[in-house]
Amino acid sequence: MDGSQRRGLVIGGVAAIAVLAVLFVVVGADRVIGTLLAADPALVAATFGLALCWLTAWSLMLRTVLGSLGVDLPVTTSFLVYAGAVFANNVTPFGQAGGEPVAAALISRVSGSRYETGLVGIASVDVLNVVPSISIVFLGVGYYATTAAVGERLEVAVTVAVALSAAIVTAIGLGWRYRRAIVDRLPSAVAGAAGRLDRFDADSVEAGLAARLRNFFEDIERVGTSPWRLAAAVGLSLSGWLFQAAALTVAFAAVGYQISPVVPLFAVPLANLAGATPLPGGLGGIEAAFVALLVPTTGVPASAATAAVLVFRGGIYWMPVAIGGVSASVLGVRTVQ
Repeated sequence: MDGSQRRGLVIGGVAAIAVLAVLFVVVGADRVIGTLLAADPALVAATFGLALCWLTAWSLMLRTVLGSLGVDLPVTTSFLVYAGAVFANNVTPFGQAGGEPVAAALISRVSGSRYETGLVGIASVDVLNVVPSISIVFLGVGYYATTAAVGERLEVAVTVAVALSAAIVTAIGLGWRYRRAIVDRLPSAVAGAAGRLDRFDADSVEAGLAARLRNFFEDIERVGTSPWRLAAAVGLSLSGWLFQAAALTVAFAAVGYQISPVVPLFAVPLANLAGATPLPGGLGGIEAAFVALLVPTTGVPASAATAAVLVFRGGIYWMPVAIGGVSASVLGVRTVQ
């Protein structure tokens, strides 16, 4: 880990702590802590159990996608690999965007496949997760609107989610449509820039990048040739989102509040948009987004909502960090190169 990477991690960590500190001050730290101490241990354990079900579902999703690429991983290994990928996402800035290269290296090392294949596998999982998330957001908000007025805060969140999803789909579509132009032109452009530095050989950089891009697009095409695997992957993605929504519902029950299970259906995907911030795995930003969404939609006091979110994030964020950190270490991949 060089100096710039270390500084980035330190700055991100300090920023996350600062955001959490502000959140605690605003909602009342003493009330949050008191609510957490009074939480039902059995329901807290149930929250963590549902979070484990989510992690398992999405690890099977990764295994299914990799299977379409000719990479066969045992169920246990795929769980450890995906936990390691989540760990990488949770300790690097910008969520999936920061953790995907590390996750790809982990997949490549464990399976013996090319790095590009691992990158396509984990990127496909992240992209496929968008499809059911937007569907359940609209389903949840639509049902919620039949029983209560949709506030401005929720309208803004849904609009941002739709716009971001549209941008992602558009970027993917353009990248695929012009893939041949990318393979033909991007390597020479990068090589020209690298050649101005004494430490790089322009011809080697161009040849290597062109080969990696060709492999990358070939692997993407292979994923799309297995309709039943794609359907299975989307189904596992949906089940993972539902497990997360159930975990949040149970987390509220753990701190003494019953909420409509419909609210977490849209709150979980919407709050996770904050994971795109330059914070480690969105830490701090996601918690604040959850509280901002859940207080007006559930009517639960801010301190209790914060306590429920912390229980939920204990299972969704901190448990995978613990499991994934150990698995990444055991599997022999450093999370920061």
